[in-house]
Amino acid sequence: PLCSNNNPYASFGATLARDEEQNLWSTPHDVTHTEADDDRVLYNMIVVRNQLDKDSEEWQKLNYDIYTLRQTRKEVRNRWKHILEDLGFQKEADSLLSVTKLSIISDSQNMSKARDILLKLSEETNIFPTSWELSERYLFVVDRLIALDAADEFFKVASMAYPKRASSDRADE
Repeated sequence: PLCSNNNPYASFGATLARDEEQNLWSTPHDVTHTEADDDRVLYNMIVVRNQLDKDSEEWQKLNYDIYTLRQTRKEVRNRWKHILEDLGFQKEADSLLSVTKLSIISDSQNMSKARDILLKLSEETNIFPTSWELSERYLFVVDRLIALDAADEFFKVASMAYPKRASSDRADE
Protein backbone atom coordinates (compact mmCIF):
# COMPACT_ATOMS: atom_id res chain seq x y z
CA PRO A 1 0.00 0.00 0.00
CA LEU A 2 1.00 3.61 -0.55
CA CYS A 3 0.81 4.47 3.15
CA SER A 4 3.43 1.92 4.13
CA ASN A 5 6.28 2.96 6.39
CA ASN A 6 8.61 1.23 3.93
CA ASN A 7 8.21 4.13 1.51
CA PRO A 8 11.68 5.75 1.25
CA TYR A 9 10.11 9.06 0.22
CA ALA A 10 7.66 9.32 3.13
CA SER A 11 9.86 11.64 5.20
CA PHE A 12 11.32 13.60 2.27
CA GLY A 13 9.36 16.80 3.01
CA ALA A 14 10.11 16.53 6.71
CA THR A 15 13.82 16.16 5.97
CA LEU A 16 13.81 19.29 3.80
CA ALA A 17 11.97 21.25 6.50
CA ARG A 18 14.42 20.02 9.14
CA ASP A 19 17.38 21.01 6.93
CA GLU A 20 15.88 24.47 6.46
CA GLU A 21 15.47 24.95 10.20
CA GLN A 22 18.97 23.70 10.97
CA ASN A 23 20.44 26.12 8.46
CA LEU A 24 20.84 29.33 10.34
CA TRP A 25 23.01 31.32 8.00
CA SER A 26 21.19 32.20 4.81
CA THR A 27 20.08 29.43 2.48
CA PRO A 28 19.21 25.73 2.76
CA HIS A 29 22.15 23.33 2.80
CA ASP A 30 24.59 26.15 3.61
CA VAL A 31 27.75 24.36 4.69
CA THR A 32 29.16 27.52 6.30
CA HIS A 33 26.91 27.23 9.34
CA THR A 34 28.65 27.76 12.63
CA GLU A 35 27.11 27.85 16.08
CA ALA A 36 28.00 31.42 16.96
CA ASP A 37 25.93 33.66 19.22
CA ASP A 38 24.01 35.19 16.33
CA ASP A 39 23.13 31.69 15.08
CA ARG A 40 21.79 30.75 18.51
CA VAL A 41 19.59 33.86 18.53
CA LEU A 42 18.13 32.87 15.18
CA TYR A 43 17.75 29.25 16.27
CA ASN A 44 15.85 30.31 19.39
CA MET A 45 13.55 32.48 17.28
CA ILE A 46 12.84 29.50 15.02
CA VAL A 47 12.12 27.22 17.99
CA VAL A 48 9.69 29.73 19.52
CA ARG A 49 7.99 30.34 16.16
CA ASN A 50 7.51 26.61 15.60
CA GLN A 51 5.70 26.29 18.92
CA LEU A 52 3.14 28.92 17.95
CA ASP A 53 -0.06 28.57 15.94
CA LYS A 54 0.66 29.53 12.31
CA ASP A 55 -2.43 31.73 12.19
CA SER A 56 -1.37 33.80 15.18
CA GLU A 57 -0.04 37.32 14.99
CA GLU A 58 2.99 36.29 17.10
CA TRP A 59 3.90 33.56 14.59
CA GLN A 60 3.66 36.01 11.69
CA LYS A 61 5.83 38.56 13.49
CA LEU A 62 8.49 35.99 14.38
CA ASN A 63 8.42 34.57 10.86
CA TYR A 64 8.98 38.09 9.47
CA ASP A 65 11.83 38.71 11.95
CA ILE A 66 13.50 35.42 10.97
CA TYR A 67 13.20 36.26 7.27
CA THR A 68 14.54 39.78 7.87
CA LEU A 69 17.54 38.50 9.82
CA ARG A 70 18.37 35.95 7.12
CA GLN A 71 18.09 38.60 4.41
CA THR A 72 20.34 40.98 6.34
CA ARG A 73 22.96 38.26 6.73
CA LYS A 74 22.73 37.49 3.03
CA GLU A 75 23.21 41.19 2.15
CA VAL A 76 26.28 41.47 4.39
CA ARG A 77 27.78 38.33 2.88
CA ASN A 78 27.11 39.68 -0.63
CA ARG A 79 28.88 42.95 0.27
CA TRP A 80 31.93 41.03 1.44
CA LYS A 81 31.85 38.83 -1.66
CA HIS A 82 31.60 41.88 -3.93
CA ILE A 83 34.69 43.45 -2.31
CA LEU A 84 36.64 40.19 -2.49
CA GLU A 85 35.81 39.92 -6.18
CA ASP A 86 36.90 43.54 -6.72
CA LEU A 87 40.23 42.60 -5.14
CA GLY A 88 40.69 39.80 -7.68
CA PHE A 89 39.43 36.88 -5.59
CA GLN A 90 36.64 35.92 -8.03
CA LYS A 91 37.26 32.19 -7.77
CA GLU A 92 38.21 32.21 -4.08
CA ALA A 93 35.49 34.53 -2.70
CA ASP A 94 33.12 31.76 -1.63
CA SER A 95 35.83 29.70 0.02
CA LEU A 96 37.22 32.79 1.81
CA LEU A 97 33.75 33.46 3.19
CA SER A 98 33.13 29.84 4.14
CA VAL A 99 33.28 29.37 7.91
CA THR A 100 32.41 26.10 9.62
CA LYS A 101 32.73 24.62 13.07
CA LEU A 102 36.11 23.27 11.94
CA SER A 103 37.50 26.69 10.91
CA ILE A 104 40.56 27.86 12.80
CA ILE A 105 42.49 31.09 13.06
CA SER A 106 45.58 30.63 10.90
CA ASP A 107 47.93 32.43 13.29
CA SER A 108 47.03 33.31 16.86
CA GLN A 109 49.17 36.45 16.55
CA ASN A 110 46.74 37.69 13.89
CA MET A 111 43.78 37.53 16.26
CA SER A 112 44.12 41.03 17.73
CA LYS A 113 44.88 42.54 14.31
CA ALA A 114 41.84 40.76 12.85
CA ARG A 115 39.64 42.09 15.67
CA ASP A 116 40.98 45.61 15.16
CA ILE A 117 40.30 45.51 11.42
CA LEU A 118 36.82 44.06 11.95
CA LEU A 119 36.01 46.76 14.49
CA LYS A 120 37.39 49.43 12.15
CA LEU A 121 35.22 48.05 9.33
CA SER A 122 32.17 48.25 11.56
CA GLU A 123 32.92 51.77 12.80
CA GLU A 124 34.21 53.41 9.62
CA THR A 125 32.16 51.74 6.87
CA ASN A 126 28.60 50.65 6.19
CA ILE A 127 29.60 47.10 5.27
CA PHE A 128 27.49 46.04 8.28
CA PRO A 129 24.04 47.49 9.07
CA THR A 130 23.95 49.86 12.04
CA SER A 131 22.08 47.34 14.21
CA TRP A 132 24.52 44.53 13.37
CA GLU A 133 26.41 42.84 16.16
CA LEU A 134 29.83 41.77 14.95
CA SER A 135 29.81 38.15 13.94
CA GLU A 136 32.65 35.81 14.82
CA ARG A 137 32.27 34.48 11.28
CA TYR A 138 33.89 37.61 9.84
CA LEU A 139 36.80 37.39 12.28
CA PHE A 140 37.82 34.19 10.47
CA VAL A 141 37.45 35.91 7.10
CA VAL A 142 39.60 38.88 8.18
CA ASP A 143 42.20 36.42 9.51
CA ARG A 144 42.34 34.81 6.06
CA LEU A 145 42.74 38.24 4.47
CA ILE A 146 45.64 39.02 6.82
CA ALA A 147 47.30 35.74 5.84
CA LEU A 148 46.90 36.75 2.18
CA ASP A 149 48.24 40.24 2.93
CA ALA A 150 44.97 41.67 1.61
CA ALA A 151 43.28 42.95 4.78
CA ASP A 152 44.37 46.59 4.42
CA GLU A 153 43.37 46.65 0.76
CA PHE A 154 40.01 45.09 1.69
CA PHE A 155 39.44 47.89 4.20
CA LYS A 156 40.28 50.54 1.56
CA VAL A 157 37.85 49.06 -0.96
CA ALA A 158 35.15 48.64 1.73
CA SER A 159 35.61 52.29 2.72
CA MET A 160 35.07 53.40 -0.87
CA ALA A 161 32.23 50.97 -1.68
CA TYR A 162 30.38 51.37 1.63
CA PRO A 163 31.36 54.74 3.11
CA LYS A 164 30.00 55.71 6.50
CA ARG A 165 27.22 58.24 6.08
CA ALA A 166 25.79 60.74 8.50
CA SER A 167 22.41 59.79 9.99
CA SER A 168 20.63 62.45 7.96
CA ASP A 169 21.87 60.76 4.77
CA ARG A 170 20.44 57.42 5.91
CA ALA A 171 17.00 58.96 6.39
CA ASP A 172 16.98 59.88 2.68
CA GLU A 173 17.51 56.28 1.55
